[in-house]
Amino acid sequence: MGYVRGVNASSPGRIVLLTTSHRVAPGLLSWPAWQALHGADRVLCADGAHPQLPYLREAGVKVDEAEPTAEELVDACAGGHTMTVVATGEGEPQLTDGLARLAGSGRVQMPDLELLPASYDLPGARLLDLVQVMDRIRAECPWSSQQTHKGLAKYGIEEAYELVEAIEEGDRHELREELGDVLLQVVFHARIAEEDPEEPFSVDDVAGTIVTKLIHRHPHVFGDETAATPEEVKEHWLRTKAVEKQRTSVTEGVPLGQPGLALAAKLASRVRTAGLEVPLPPGEGIGYDLLAMAVRAEAEGVDPEAALRAAARAYRDAIRATEG
Repeated sequence: MGYVRGVNASSPGRIVLLTTSHRVAPGLLSWPAWQALHGADRVLCADGAHPQLPYLREAGVKVDEAEPTAEELVDACAGGHTMTVVATGEGEPQLTDGLARLAGSGRVQMPDLELLPASYDLPGARLLDLVQVMDRIRAECPWSSQQTHKGLAKYGIEEAYELVEAIEEGDRHELREELGDVLLQVVFHARIAEEDPEEPFSVDDVAGTIVTKLIHRHPHVFGDETAATPEEVKEHWLRTKAVEKQRTSVTEGVPLGQPGLALAAKLASRVRTAGLEVPLPPGEGIGYDLLAMAVRAEAEGVDPEAALRAAARAYRDAIRATEG
């Protein structure tokens, strides 16, 4: 490798391990990172195809493609030299393990070691990984490549129910996992939508749409209006939603395919919010009894669907206790 121990061995020098995030555009580095790069005696990188290299060289930083051992790097630092290593995506585990062994041996005068993050992930950056993984799965997986919106619809319903169950059970581990499964459905559908020949859209379009909606429906956050209570926030939301949708009935937009108790409670909520006086339809039988109970529950601030699920879980536990 051509590394020769310096004459002045009294100064062990310095090693800077520069890490970057592949989720941040190449060349967008922190000021301390640029200082470390320009101030180094040598800048090394084991990966000649590292995405940062063209930008570093454009900025006047000479980068040598080399993969020194821990011993070679320590020798190169002797005499007060600074070696900056641009880490590959794996983080140079072989090099860092070697340096740790040398330091632990007590037989080598070690240079100063510094781990310097040159770029940081912003919140939500791992979503970029999910998009990339989904893109590859869609292209290479025999099952995923054949899926359609209709074919995936049942999984969206299943995952939503499993998420609700995790919330009601209070299981934090399951909650995180089920949120991921729901998020997968969103990204999967968006990836399929990119291939539509007539009206394609991407996950960025999906995110852009909901961002626009959230900003528009929160004028008390992003505009000049004020809201001091949750009730006032809901009023803002419903008012702006009504203007957007231009609906002629409060029943519009209520999905009829949802569970019966939830459907009845949603309709009752729309009626109450609109200030309408709508008598329950006359009729006999368990359906009308359940409708009346759902309307009463909604008026009392109780989610009848959740209440029934809680009672059903208690019933399940009683069944298991009886079974022994």
